[in-house]
Amino acid sequence: MRLLDTDVCVDIFREHPPAVEWFEKLAEEPVVPGFVVLELLEGCRNAREMRQVRRKVVGFTIVWPNEADLQRTLDTFAQAYLRDNLGLVDALIAECAVGLGATLCTFNVRHFRAVPHLVIEQPYRRG
Repeated sequence: MRLLDTDVCVDIFREHPPAVEWFEKLAEEPVVPGFVVLELLEGCRNAREMRQVRRKVVGFTIVWPNEADLQRTLDTFAQAYLRDNLGLVDALIAECAVGLGATLCTFNVRHFRAVPHLVIEQPYRRG
């Protein structure tokens, strides 16, 4: 199972050719953490953009961390926030992926590498 991070969702939604090509070749549709949807909504500048984001995420399965994931997030965030600059929402997304045994598709490797047991994939070339 693959989880999409915000940066990958943005590329897909903006129809960045490498992202679209990668996405269309997937055998199994990836899932999107609810916190990614919240980050996408937070990036909206007006109601029209918010409606667009909401329409685009409708086709995805949205997943949320369970209680065990949230407990791990406490430890992960406490250890990695100051040392590795891991953000709170990124810690929640990462531990959701760990809890599901999923691969997180992201280009934000620098921050996420601090999360124990997290499997990360850079799914396509951005440049």
